[in-house]
Amino acid sequence: MHVHSRHCLTSDLNGTAATRDSWNPGAFEQRVNSAHAAKGTTMTRTPRTPMKRRAMLVAALLSVSTVLPQAAQAAPGDTAADPHGLTTTVADYRTRVPAEYTADSWKPFAEALTAADGVAKNASASEPEVAAAKTALVTAAADLEAADEGTFQTITNNTFWNDTSGNPIYSQGGGVFKFGDTYYWYGVHYLGAESYRANPTRKYDNEVSFVSIPVYSSRDLVNWKFENRIATRSTALPNSGNLGQAGWVGRLGVSYNENTGKYVLLVQAYLPSHGGDGVLFLQGGTPTGAFTYGHFQTQITNSPTTGTGDQTIFTDDDGRDYLVFSNRSGRARAFVGKLRESDSLRVEPAVQIGYSADGREGNAMFKLDGRYYHAASDLHGWNTSVTHVLESTGGTVQGSYSGEYTLAGTELDYSHVTQTGFFVTVKGTKQHTVVFAGDRWADFAWNGLGYNQWMPVTKDGARPRFHSVSQWQLNATTGEWRVGPDNNFVLNPDFQADRVTVSALTGWTNFRDSGPSSLVTNVAGANGSRFALQIGAGQSFSGGVRQQVAVPAGNYRMFLHAKTSGSLSATQMTVTDAAGTTRTLTIPASGGWTRRELAGIPLSAGTATVTIRAAGGNGYLAVDGLGLVKTDGGTPVGQRYEAETAPAVCRGTIDSNQAGFSGTGFCNGDAAVGAYAEFTVDAAQAGPTALAFRFANGQSGGAARPANLVVNGAVVGTVSFESTGAWTTWSAKSVTASLNAGGNTVRLDPTTAVGLANLDRLDVAAAAA
Repeated sequence: MHVHSRHCLTSDLNGTAATRDSWNPGAFEQRVNSAHAAKGTTMTRTPRTPMKRRAMLVAALLSVSTVLPQAAQAAPGDTAADPHGLTTTVADYRTRVPAEYTADSWKPFAEALTAADGVAKNASASEPEVAAAKTALVTAAADLEAADEGTFQTITNNTFWNDTSGNPIYSQGGGVFKFGDTYYWYGVHYLGAESYRANPTRKYDNEVSFVSIPVYSSRDLVNWKFENRIATRSTALPNSGNLGQAGWVGRLGVSYNENTGKYVLLVQAYLPSHGGDGVLFLQGGTPTGAFTYGHFQTQITNSPTTGTGDQTIFTDDDGRDYLVFSNRSGRARAFVGKLRESDSLRVEPAVQIGYSADGREGNAMFKLDGRYYHAASDLHGWNTSVTHVLESTGGTVQGSYSGEYTLAGTELDYSHVTQTGFFVTVKGTKQHTVVFAGDRWADFAWNGLGYNQWMPVTKDGARPRFHSVSQWQLNATTGEWRVGPDNNFVLNPDFQADRVTVSALTGWTNFRDSGPSSLVTNVAGANGSRFALQIGAGQSFSGGVRQQVAVPAGNYRMFLHAKTSGSLSATQMTVTDAAGTTRTLTIPASGGWTRRELAGIPLSAGTATVTIRAAGGNGYLAVDGLGLVKTDGGTPVGQRYEAETAPAVCRGTIDSNQAGFSGTGFCNGDAAVGAYAEFTVDAAQAGPTALAFRFANGQSGGAARPANLVVNGAVVGTVSFESTGAWTTWSAKSVTASLNAGGNTVRLDPTTAVGLANLDRLDVAAAAA
């Protein structure tokens, strides 16, 4: 560890030079090692979690606190009641329940929690002591291991995402970062996101007025609770300025600094009154509290321009944090710059790891099997492209990298119609899974504001592979993933990957039987979308497009929207499986967009060919919204439905005042007959299904709370929720009921005036044979 000398640092906004901090972690590490040497011990640096290296230093600091400096003044914006966020952090972690974790991981967490509580209550504790206690607690929380194997949660792309209260998630250009045992999603809320969500059938060029930086929290990476707006237009800047005066607020990332106990946000900003383009540093005492000004760095040493050309934060396994970025003008050079370890409020001199004369944007990084991968997109204005990768050739993030290559799996639909946004690595108990978070904000598909597209990345031989799936399921505990039951196996099915009018659509191969050489283009699409596929000519012709996709064996349905004009003799969609069997969906003539579907299609496992064909004398076929979806495969194992997450319905309130619940809250039903809780459950196949309701009943006197079990509107039985002894003691009640294939409603309808027990969640699994 070291701190740069003065010449390596930029100036503060107020014009004073940034100097070496009085809190020098390198010096403290030397003093701690000296103190421990007298006891016959030394510190090691063998990380088990991203903060393990630093946690060991923290533990040592706590044990020799007499050598620590006096407490510094609280950072501006910290609350008087909790100036460093430690009290809030302790209160949060006190809601964890021992039974949900392994005993081996709970013991050090409980010890760290007790120690942190003691420091939080000690009014004379120094600032380094507070930071050390917080870091030890956050690190122990990160090491907590679930007692069970978790459940699969469903991620559905190509739709607007909502938080657990049903409100829009605004997260443009942000990132997901895990602090302790919780994931936090930060992003920018632009005014244009509201406009596009209200009417996604037109463009909103340059509507990038900054509204705020919201943060959401999740334990499973699927259900996201809105926490706070950590920065707004009124966030104060030096010289009586505020963030609302910025000409631009863009891509961002957050790191945790264990020496100060602060969470530091780095965001692109254009501040005309403070030097122009640069990286703005904001910091806060908790991941979700208000962040305040820390620094503004206009120039990163070794970059040829001020500011950055897209950026993200990457935290390595040893806990060190880096800014991954390109230079602002031209964006030809890819850089990795380490954040200053003392406070994370500066980017140290960056190392150039790649160069592309065409320029790249959407710079992000992930690590897989010991190698670092820098990923970026084409430079053409927030538009979709393949993903370009630089791969490390050594074992260090700032070392040498390979030449650029295309990430396999991103070619056929241009990275699921996105550009690179950020990556999340799920370090599960069974495997590690990298999540590609694509940024869909572009003029090619109108603006795409508000869309988030997440796809898994795995290792395919020597190189990583991107899996373009419209729906998939992730178990954040084990790290496992699988294709979702409603996944569309057709790639670029809405023909939105191409940002301009073309004669060869991405992911599709043209073929011509007769007629002019050019039969294919993209035109205005169904439901107000910008593009659709058009096949045809003003003379006699025959031809179309085809695509090959890998499918598992099973029954499928295929569908599309279509319209026709002129004289056509043949219009159809076909799918031919690996065994050579062809199924045909004939498309009748229609002057307006009409949906067509063919169900009950058995397909063999392997490569299937999807073909759209037209023929005629003078006419055109337009198609949009294609689909090839599997309709069988059994009820997914371990589906979890939280009572507080839409589309679940709670006739009462969503509360979080009784510890031990999962997700972000529980259903506290009204005390009345008929004050029900209802879940919407998807089943891939009809048949008996195991339903496990997690509940708490702390009613005085120990009386049970019975309820009718209503499935798809019919009462199928009665469930008695017995006393659990306390409202913070949770139990599970399992029953079996028959579900239909597809969507189902599962309702608990209380039969007495006291209403339901507190209801946490519903776990669904295939019934035992």
